[in-house]
Amino acid sequence: MEFKDLWDVESAMKVLTHKTVDGKLWAEAVEWLIIYGPAEIRQLLLESSMTAASSSFPELKPSRFTPDGQPCYTIEDLAKALHMDVKEATKLLRQKEAEHEIQNFFDETGSGSVH
Repeated sequence: MEFKDLWDVESAMKVLTHKTVDGKLWAEAVEWLIIYGPAEIRQLLLESSMTAASSSFPELKPSRFTPDGQPCYTIEDLAKALHMDVKEATKLLRQKEAEHEIQNFFDETGSGSVH
């Protein structure tokens, strides 16, 4: 079964509001809602994610923004902030790209920026 088919909005929202849910399960529900959820929920989660990221990783600054205002980061900056090797971070993002059939890597300028 594909990730897309593992959740629906109701089940993902139940997980988000459950007081004692496992962190990994909660993260999967958030990931599903950001990718497949209704626009208003996606927007709220993306805004919350940006707030949490700037609070948890104040040194991480976007290298640019997409036309719709979403921040883009270099893979090197992401890896450093997450205390990961660049190859490991690249592999993880490539895995997510394949899993969700979405593009995370953007390299319009040759800078290695990712979104």
